[in-house]
Amino acid sequence: MKRTVLIVLTDGFADWEASYVSAELNRSTTDYQVKTIAIDHEPKVSMGGLRVLPDYVLDEMANISNVAMLIIPGGTGWRDEKNLRISTLVQYFVQQDIPIAAICDATAFLGNHGFLDNNQHTGNTLEYLKQSAPNYKGDHHYVSAQSVSAGSLITANGSGAVEFTRDILEKLGVLKEEQLEEWYHVFKKGYIPALA
Repeated sequence: MKRTVLIVLTDGFADWEASYVSAELNRSTTDYQVKTIAIDHEPKVSMGGLRVLPDYVLDEMANISNVAMLIIPGGTGWRDEKNLRISTLVQYFVQQDIPIAAICDATAFLGNHGFLDNNQHTGNTLEYLKQSAPNYKGDHHYVSAQSVSAGSLITANGSGAVEFTRDILEKLGVLKEEQLEEWYHVFKKGYIPALA
């Protein structure tokens, strides 16, 4: 049976930030399937205008079995009060020691709720995290990098979707060593490297 990777949806989610990884995880040759979760059953509209009907809602989390990871894309909705409830979902994953991957403004959301205080992480910039997350206290664990994988937490800045995907694929064992580096090289530099 395939394990489930959940992607969190909010109105205004950054659709491209989880697109590389969802396509790779959903291949028939992997041990994973991608499903979506949101605060309610209403369709969520991405920054790019994609209308997505969530597979699950927060209240159903206890009934979802065999979950391998929670992926949290950034977007414009992380300061909306209604999305504060997602912190309970993150807390559930932390308590179950199930990996969490967050990118762009989702890292500020994690920082504001204390989930970055004791873990190595990155975000758009340290200054951005401090400004966007008034409760953030993890600056001594901040790493200036496109993506950081540390224990059960993967974080990335908004321009690090390819590195974010690479770290997730490695964490879940979808691609390894040479295959992983080849994938990264193709999506980062293209089949034909740009002329200098």
